[in-house]
Amino acid sequence: MSLDPQYFAELYATNEDPWAFRTRWYEKRKRDVLMASLPRQCYQRVFEPACANGELSALLAERSAELLCQDLDPTAVNLARERLTDVPNASVELARLPGDWPAGQFDLIVLSEVGYYLDPTDWLQVIEQCLASLTYDGALLACHWKHPIAGCPQDGREVHQMLAKHLPLFPLLRHDEADFMLEYWSCQPSVVDLDETCI
Repeated sequence: MSLDPQYFAELYATNEDPWAFRTRWYEKRKRDVLMASLPRQCYQRVFEPACANGELSALLAERSAELLCQDLDPTAVNLARERLTDVPNASVELARLPGDWPAGQFDLIVLSEVGYYLDPTDWLQVIEQCLASLTYDGALLACHWKHPIAGCPQDGREVHQMLAKHLPLFPLLRHDEADFMLEYWSCQPSVVDLDETCI
């Protein structure tokens, strides 16, 4: 993460939900839009970096056979682990992008509200790591607040411009609102859901 970890430590020092993921209608609705945008019923292995307190993670776990979450802040990791206590297919690690990228391949990588905390060099490295980690029919979903955030090296528009420029994938979905943008890219030109259930 390009921002100093102390930035996040200070946020969590006084509030277990500094972005009001649990209480704001905007956040709940955005999660619902994100989940409704996933064309497949089940993904075998999902990676969610920057999971924060695990609110989105809990929903992703319902649509995945295996979910790996990461965050760079120890408080966030503990909160996410508590949120996912009764979810055996989910695990949460303390890790920092781009250096602590996990091993193995994923058929879905979710980059939600993370890109603008990285400078363009680190963000490009994350994009390249995503490409190297996707299965043959894998996909990447990105969702970001579009307005500038004080102290962040990029805004959401710049984050998605870099994705569009550097992802040699098929753009299957784009949802663009006044406040946030959500895009879904796939290694394949279409997605056929065989109604597989997560086991």
